[in-house]
Amino acid sequence: MSNLNLKTFTFHVHGMHCKSCVVLTESELKEVPEVLKAKASLKHLNVEVIGDFGDKAPEHIARDLSEVLKPHGYTLSLEKQKHSAKWSDFRIALPVALIFIALFVWLQKLGIVNLVTTSEVSYGTVFVVGLIASISTCMAVVGGLVLSVSANFAKEGDKIRPQVLFHLGRLISFFILGGVIGVLGSAFQFGATGTLVLGLFVAIVLLILGVNLLDIFPGIKKWQPTLPSFVGKHVHGLKKINHTLTPLLIGVATFFLPCGFTQSMQIYTLTTGSFVTGAFTMFIFALGTLPVLAILSFGSLGIQKKAQSSIFFKTAGLIVIFFGLFNLINSLVAGGFIPPIFSF
Repeated sequence: MSNLNLKTFTFHVHGMHCKSCVVLTESELKEVPEVLKAKASLKHLNVEVIGDFGDKAPEHIARDLSEVLKPHGYTLSLEKQKHSAKWSDFRIALPVALIFIALFVWLQKLGIVNLVTTSEVSYGTVFVVGLIASISTCMAVVGGLVLSVSANFAKEGDKIRPQVLFHLGRLISFFILGGVIGVLGSAFQFGATGTLVLGLFVAIVLLILGVNLLDIFPGIKKWQPTLPSFVGKHVHGLKKINHTLTPLLIGVATFFLPCGFTQSMQIYTLTTGSFVTGAFTMFIFALGTLPVLAILSFGSLGIQKKAQSSIFFKTAGLIVIFFGLFNLINSLVAGGFIPPIFSF
């Protein structure tokens, strides 16, 4: 690629929600032969592309690159589209979310499941958060990874084993590394104040994630705390390594991807101070993500289909906000700032 023919274009990205979306957008565009460099911005919801596109018009380039990103739910355009909150979606999303929450509260009162306690996040809550995380666009990068690896191995006639290794590596790593985080928490010996601060941080992260899923306040996307983007880029780069154990390694590496849901659970795990509790917390979270990711990885569910479901994401956002508020209230109750509000 001659430097004399390189040109720089800036396109607006539609469908970007989080740092994982940034990683996925850049990684996919960099694999296009004409593209030398791609730099996406969550703050401005755009991507700067440098490459040799010959005599193609900017509109043609945006259309071609959109075809690469469409399977992941993103499209490019020259003009910035006005954000539409789609408030009408709440006419369906709100009742569905309230029914979902009411069902959990009812099961809690019956003692069938222990979703919320006044002192800790239960395994039931962790599983549900994992389930919601798996249908969030933040998980598109995980689905993109496993689909890419699966495609490479499928060319050689190996369709099942890569899927199994990926999910096995994910479950094992979340168990072991979750336990390690729990042990680190015991080494730090968090006092009441430290536990309170971390509990409040988890609640705030969940609230930001929930509001983010509602897609009504686009400015809040930049507030979402994540690991540095280079971590996700290195993980995404693993898919290029064509080795028998590559799917297993990628499954392990997803523990470090910049996903807010995963990190909120990792922060909570830090407060447990226990290898066993930490291990099972992260394992059950990964188990919650398994059903949707397994369906996705075996090709029965396209990321682009779930990325288009505005009502679905608003419903999930309301449920995440519910868990965020419960964590906030539980932390304040445990810290002695407010009396217990709920009797379950």
